[in-house]
Amino acid sequence: VRTHPPGHIGRDSLNIARVGRIAARMADLKLSPHATLTKGAPVVVAIIDGFGENKIKDQYNAVHTANTPTVDALRAVGSRFRSVAAHGPAVGLPSSDDMGNSEVGHNALGAGKIYAQGAKLVDINIASGQLFTDPGWAFIKPAFASNTLHFIGLLSDGGVHSRYNQLLAMVSQAAKEGAHKIRLHVLTDGRDVPDGSGAKFLADLEADLAALKELGCDARVASGGGRMKVTMDRYEADWPMVERGWKAHVLGDAPLKASSASEAYAILKQDGTSDQNIGAFVVVDDSGSAVGTIEDDDAVVISNFRSDRVIEISKAFEGGAEFNKFDRVRIPSVKFAGLMQYDGDLKLPTNFLVPPPAICKTSGEYLAANGLRTFACSETQKFGHVTFFWNGNRSGYFNEELETYVEIPSDNCLFNEKPEMKAREITDASIAALKSGRYDLLRVNYANPDMVGHTGDLAASITACEVSDSCLKRLLDAVDAAGGGFPGPF
Repeated sequence: VRTHPPGHIGRDSLNIARVGRIAARMADLKLSPHATLTKGAPVVVAIIDGFGENKIKDQYNAVHTANTPTVDALRAVGSRFRSVAAHGPAVGLPSSDDMGNSEVGHNALGAGKIYAQGAKLVDINIASGQLFTDPGWAFIKPAFASNTLHFIGLLSDGGVHSRYNQLLAMVSQAAKEGAHKIRLHVLTDGRDVPDGSGAKFLADLEADLAALKELGCDARVASGGGRMKVTMDRYEADWPMVERGWKAHVLGDAPLKASSASEAYAILKQDGTSDQNIGAFVVVDDSGSAVGTIEDDDAVVISNFRSDRVIEISKAFEGGAEFNKFDRVRIPSVKFAGLMQYDGDLKLPTNFLVPPPAICKTSGEYLAANGLRTFACSETQKFGHVTFFWNGNRSGYFNEELETYVEIPSDNCLFNEKPEMKAREITDASIAALKSGRYDLLRVNYANPDMVGHTGDLAASITACEVSDSCLKRLLDAVDAAGGGFPGPF
């Protein structure tokens, strides 16, 4: 028996307390036998991302137009088909006018609960004023008086990654609190809002910024580009995209230099390029110098609330000497913050303006706590959705011995060029996992209807729906052969 000095809690005592807490937690996560699902028979959850119901069923509805005999057969059997809401309050967003997205959808599916999400969470914090009194705002405020406050993010009111009114609220409040110089680095959308709408967004923004002169604030757009060409890569699929953003936003270096953001946008759109794919630009003054490079002691805020497409630029700002994804050339010492914390496990970024929703007791955690084995698979573009987002915005495993995560690398091309994407490879990997007999639950995501649909290419979107439907048939057959269950597709 080990003894410890009076008043000292030793390591053994701490370990006993920790074991007790773990035991209580495990008991809290204990699952009772399911009423109909047979233990030992594999269950598959398949997400056909972007494949949804729309009351308008015409030739422009890719899901309706596509030849999808597998989903049609499921639809015809009441016990095998049910429509669920995947937008607005059903997934924690402010209103029924707010589009759903893959991230909040996977949060809801993985947790089986509704949490205030994204735009709604930020709206609550802005409306209450908490955003402007919390530690994150206090962290960036010292830069207001003598340095520059920068915002980097998607210029959109789509409510999927960002919202214009939230950006304007933060910019306006900063000006009221004494920020003398504000620079915006904006990414045009064209995916969650109509292509071509970037012209109005930029015109409105330039007018709103000009109005801040009355508060003694010099506010301008400094740089930008299209969201699928500059800065907003995800899942480390295309680091050169982030490098283009770093050069434009931080260094003031881009192929196109213009006297205003609107001028740059007009030039970049002349050849018909979509908003999401326009190249990087920098706004310069009469001498040709960039109006908004990022310098030491400036403050930098990422204005997106959604995490996946700003994690990499956050790593570029917060990464030390170990960062090797591209040559940053110059690494300014700045007060860097996210609108939200984009990865809780990585504590990325360290500082943030709005605390994330506390999502706990997800299905993945329940399964691991009960010794059930999980297989999760998708391609790069949606791999994080069946892992990170499904698990409540949590990186890594709950129990690596019980969980297998398989990522199929996505093609690095425009998605409508290869609308099948990696659906067949995902199916092959999932069928192999089923046949192995090692897993109790499999969750897979077919990314192509969503990613191809975002390109606006109708023919390619129809192909994507048809390929995913045929892959679903193969997966269904494999589930039946394994004696499994199939609650889906979603």
